[in-house]
Amino acid sequence: MLPRSVTSFTLKQDPQDSPLKSSKSQRISKYNAGGAALRCLPGETIQEEAIRVKKCVHYNDGPHYILGTLYCTNYRTAFRREHPDKDPPAEVLFDNDNDMALPSVDRIVAVAGQTKMKVVTAQSNLKFIPEELLIYYKGFRLMRFLFSNDGLQTQAYKIIKAILQYQQKSCLTMKKRNSTVLQNPDNKQDGSSMDFTTKFFESYSDWENEIDRLGASAWRVSPVNERYDTSTSLSKYIVVPCKLLDIDLKKTFAHFNQRRVPRWSWHHRGGSDLLRSAGFETNTDPDKENMRSIRSLLFANHSQCLIVDTNEELPSVSDIQLSYGKLRSLCLNDPSITVSDEKWLSNLEGTRWLDHVRLCLKKSSDVSGFLSEGKRSVVLQESEDRDLNCLLASLVQLMSDPFVRTISGFQSLVQKEWLSAGHPFLQRINPFKETDKDESPVFQLFLDCVWQLIQQFPNAFEFTESYLLALHDSAFHPFCSSFMYNCQWERIRGCQRQFYSQTYTPVNGWRDVVQDRILYNGDYKGVEEGKPTPVTVWRWDLFYDHLHRQQFRNPFYQNKKQTVQNGNGITDKTSMLDAPNQLQMYRLCRGSLVLQSPLLSLKNGAVAKKGARRSQSVENLLDEERQFRGHISTQHYTSDLLQPLWVGPWVRLWKRCYLRCATEMQLDLPPPSAAALAKELKSLLEKLKNFHIPNSQEPSASLTIQTGGNGFSPSSYG
Repeated sequence: MLPRSVTSFTLKQDPQDSPLKSSKSQRISKYNAGGAALRCLPGETIQEEAIRVKKCVHYNDGPHYILGTLYCTNYRTAFRREHPDKDPPAEVLFDNDNDMALPSVDRIVAVAGQTKMKVVTAQSNLKFIPEELLIYYKGFRLMRFLFSNDGLQTQAYKIIKAILQYQQKSCLTMKKRNSTVLQNPDNKQDGSSMDFTTKFFESYSDWENEIDRLGASAWRVSPVNERYDTSTSLSKYIVVPCKLLDIDLKKTFAHFNQRRVPRWSWHHRGGSDLLRSAGFETNTDPDKENMRSIRSLLFANHSQCLIVDTNEELPSVSDIQLSYGKLRSLCLNDPSITVSDEKWLSNLEGTRWLDHVRLCLKKSSDVSGFLSEGKRSVVLQESEDRDLNCLLASLVQLMSDPFVRTISGFQSLVQKEWLSAGHPFLQRINPFKETDKDESPVFQLFLDCVWQLIQQFPNAFEFTESYLLALHDSAFHPFCSSFMYNCQWERIRGCQRQFYSQTYTPVNGWRDVVQDRILYNGDYKGVEEGKPTPVTVWRWDLFYDHLHRQQFRNPFYQNKKQTVQNGNGITDKTSMLDAPNQLQMYRLCRGSLVLQSPLLSLKNGAVAKKGARRSQSVENLLDEERQFRGHISTQHYTSDLLQPLWVGPWVRLWKRCYLRCATEMQLDLPPPSAAALAKELKSLLEKLKNFHIPNSQEPSASLTIQTGGNGFSPSSYG
């Protein structure tokens, strides 16, 4: 046992220490009495381990301590229970409940007794023997480990040293290996090995199927960017009006920031179309022919076009990051910040995080309403079209399209509007901690908005809070290729997947052809000789066991079959070539609709917007809005529309996500016991006695079952 007189540990690395000892890196745990060694990933070696460590988890009845072994490898920290039969199945390569990637470690706090606590860095000197470790990870994750009193406290020091030593090395290694530490065991890319079918929107057929699903017959898939020589941040294929030829389309790219032209995103069954676009290039001056092509893109067979500036009224990327930083400091029990209980709620409001959620819900609800009112094109326009456009386009579809509220539909939505559309995940999440100037949790803000929708419409979504929480956490560890790149072009280059090209035949038209050879390490080799397929975030079976994945499904979900209609009202393909006679372009400015000259607004959108606000009176604005609304179709398609409440107390804090580091809020919830289920069932039966079922025998959507306390609830267990 280490004598108590030893009071100081230096965590600086000894220059004589070998960074990798083969006898140590290949060994497994010496504690094998009922224990199982860690299953290493490709290229992974164990650097340090601590036996008989207790992991603290909080269940409904209070804290519990699980005995096991804590490992530190060159990639991750991992905890394995003393009894292997309680560990995840062998097919789970990375146990997301007990494993965390080293790049995700945010800070380490060493604790001794009730009074000694210190945030440890590589240059720290510990003046006490650690008895407990608090390891904070990105994304509001906390793991708490206790060490026994029989002389094993020094293991905590060794684990700390190993984590700090290999954290930076792991960042460099994973970045060099293009984040392909984990590989698909079956090496399948068609989604057949997934729990939920997902479209990746990397192939021509995925986009074609999406057009067919929505009945958007006036649109076609263009391979104009197939080789990424037109725009590297856009996807291979974009959807444009059928009447627009690729030769004319190519002329429009130069007039938009990052060459991100207006393109189709979603089709409402009532006839409207949702588009997204970057802002116009400074001092752009398209000629007459280019103007005609740009106008065709924006109006898309409609007589009305509504431009929605997503930079207006919504927080900027830097505002989101600032708010997120304040929220983390408030919720992570930062020892350097003392907040009294009386001021906690006011400090929460001061972070402005909930304000940002409210604004995003309001804006999305407004856009959804415009789409459902009549036949028009609604264009989301952002300066670079890679952040708030992703968020708004996704929320609008969640509010309007029942299919994307399923698990398969939601995963396909993320692939289409975030991954394929070029959201810069590598810069925004910053997993390798290169620079924080572009860091911003835009995707996490989106997940929070989705959680708000689930709370207000619990029967409308197939997935649960547990599913959202798993997706939230998966975005922070660099073992999936999904969130480790800034665009589809970088992802394909880094992963070296097999790629598709287009071939045209008079009979079959454009079809996908898989290339049998790819460029790999400077040489062309067969697909089977290239890199294995990297793991995507949707391979839940590699990260969560079967019981955990069962919590992803909402048992109260009410599936609605959406009928597919040709909302454009096009019955003859020749009519797709006819442009509308009278074109009206509006811009949504601070809640008001402003009529604009299509020619002027396309040539200089910023000047037109400012000038319109100065020149229009309140009466003129009201007249123009009545004119805009006067084209509303008498047949509304609002039965599938979710219109959330976004004011006051209706927007709540996502406690299960943000307060996990608070001792009383760590909800590592196990499946409920039989006694708890029986008690809950009895309570539900009592409530059902007072509930009248309508003649249609369909439960009312307004029925909300609240259990209170820590009882069983759909959002907790799914």
